[in-house]
Amino acid sequence: MLFDLRGRGRRRTVQAIYLGLAIVLGGGLVLFGVGAGNGNGGLLNAFGGGGNGSAQTQQLNQTEKQAIAQAKANPNSAAAWANLLEAYYSAAQASVPSGTTTFTGAAKHTLVLATDAWQHYQQLLKKPDPTVATIAANAYGYLQLYKQQAQALEVVTASTPSATTFYNLAIAAYQGKNATLGDLSAQKAIALEPKAQRLSLQTQLKQIRTSLLGSAGPLAAPTSTSSTTTSTTSSKSGSKPKKK
Repeated sequence: MLFDLRGRGRRRTVQAIYLGLAIVLGGGLVLFGVGAGNGNGGLLNAFGGGGNGSAQTQQLNQTEKQAIAQAKANPNSAAAWANLLEAYYSAAQASVPSGTTTFTGAAKHTLVLATDAWQHYQQLLKKPDPTVATIAANAYGYLQLYKQQAQALEVVTASTPSATTFYNLAIAAYQGKNATLGDLSAQKAIALEPKAQRLSLQTQLKQIRTSLLGSAGPLAAPTSTSSTTTSTTSSKSGSKPKKK
């Protein structure tokens, strides 16, 4: 499920979709990127949808086999594990009928293999690629492993902080019943949103929090940074002690 807060009127659409469907489906609320950021192309560009014919499936199977072979031959290569993650995730998507987000049986098992590849990948890097982390977050979301999804999304927000990425993290945290992380992420999302749209986003997040946790919670409006800046500036520009 793809969510973009920037388009006009999107928030109401997102809210309606989320409250009506996302809780039931348990899918990942992640703004999707393409490619692994490793210079090897992006499998999601070619294999992003449900199965569309035997030719695509055969090509995907071959790509998956190649990714497995590369990871086995180069177990210390982060790029190899990133490619394997993409291959597994794409394989899972390709095996699901178009128009549905329900992963069962072999498709669900393939998602588990994708998250295993993510675990290997992130152990090899201090700063994982946010696009790779986004793919992992989607896989965890569809598996309804929201704690792990939130951890992957924390990688995304650390690299690309924005209203959208913190929004996604807040939702994952709420789904994982982590109110503290959810509230902190929600507050950051609101603070990073354009001022004219903050109240709308705050209202939306409160409604989502209530639907998932049963309470609107302490989602206070973000405080202005001007007072902090002013006080800091005043202390720095204060008069120096007189010499005796």
